Amino acid sequence: MRSTFALCILSIAASVQSLVLPRNTCYKCQGFTISVSGGASGPLGQIYDGQNRVGPNTPNAAKYTLGCNGGITDANGRGCILTPPTTQYQCDEGASPTTGFAIGSNGSITYNGNAEFWACPVDDRGNLNVYTKPVVGQSKCVKVWLAANGCSTTPTPPPPPPPKTCPYDLVYPNGQSFEFPHLIVPVDKSNPNTAYGTSYFGEITPAKATIFNFDVRPGFKGKKCSLVWLFPTNPPSDTSSYTLSGAGNLQFWKKKSPATQGTTYNNQGGNSVDYGTIKVVPGNSYTISTFDCPYGEKVAFEISSTDTSLRYFQDYNPSAVGLYITAC
Repeated sequence: MRSTFALCILSIAASVQSLVLPRNTCYKCQGFTISVSGGASGPLGQIYDGQNRVGPNTPNAAKYTLGCNGGITDANGRGCILTPPTTQYQCDEGASPTTGFAIGSNGSITYNGNAEFWACPVDDRGNLNVYTKPVVGQSKCVKVWLAANGCSTTPTPPPPPPPKTCPYDLVYPNGQSFEFPHLIVPVDKSNPNTAYGTSYFGEITPAKATIFNFDVRPGFKGKKCSLVWLFPTNPPSDTSSYTLSGAGNLQFWKKKSPATQGTTYNNQGGNSVDYGTIKVVPGNSYTISTFDCPYGEKVAFEISSTDTSLRYFQDYNPSAVGLYITAC
């Protein structure tokens, strides 16, 4: 039976003689080959199934890539692993690379800090597989060392930190950290010329949408604002009552202009920002978007849906269901 091994790797070694790299930066070592020296010598090649070998009948030097996760893949995208119990170096289709290898500044390869490997014969023609320890019962295993050639490190910056969002908790009764809607206007595409005027309820169905006007106070100057949707479990209180059916997918928009009591489906202003669709689940809160507070301005947002029916009382009390702007 063939056994497998994995070398995978590789973090750039940190020692006095190793390359000093900035923290929080991912380095990829791409397109390098491996040389074997010691009791056996030559380039490390691969046979058709991904086994890595050294010897006179071994194909040309294989190429490898070090990923940001510290694992190595070969040129065919196979993950290189150390297969138990023999710890043979093998690159397998669909395998996750074994980690723990490192490349020093001189190219030397180590596994968990150990630079010694073993090469054991697979035939009588001088071809050998590579292991991290000698194979039990094989008397012709020899100690070898591995070195990476042509390893160029390419820095990849880590993902940026998530954007700042304001907390969901609302300050009440002073209301110093949030705004609730000052005008709520439903619009209905099945009655496109009907003006429903102001409402205390948000109504969202496949036919109806609701527009919410906010008057953002001048005191929010210089702050960040988050548009948040609070959806407590129904009903934690009388002020959070709602009826919900359907899949729960709500589409959020910013309007080009605020609504009035005369706004209808046909004469409503267009949308300026599409915030996308969010699947809302009772018992959760959602940040729709975070932006510089439009202090001293009147802004409007719309909620619509193609698969959900929701009717709720939009309150100004903390932790009530509804759409709010928080500031921080």
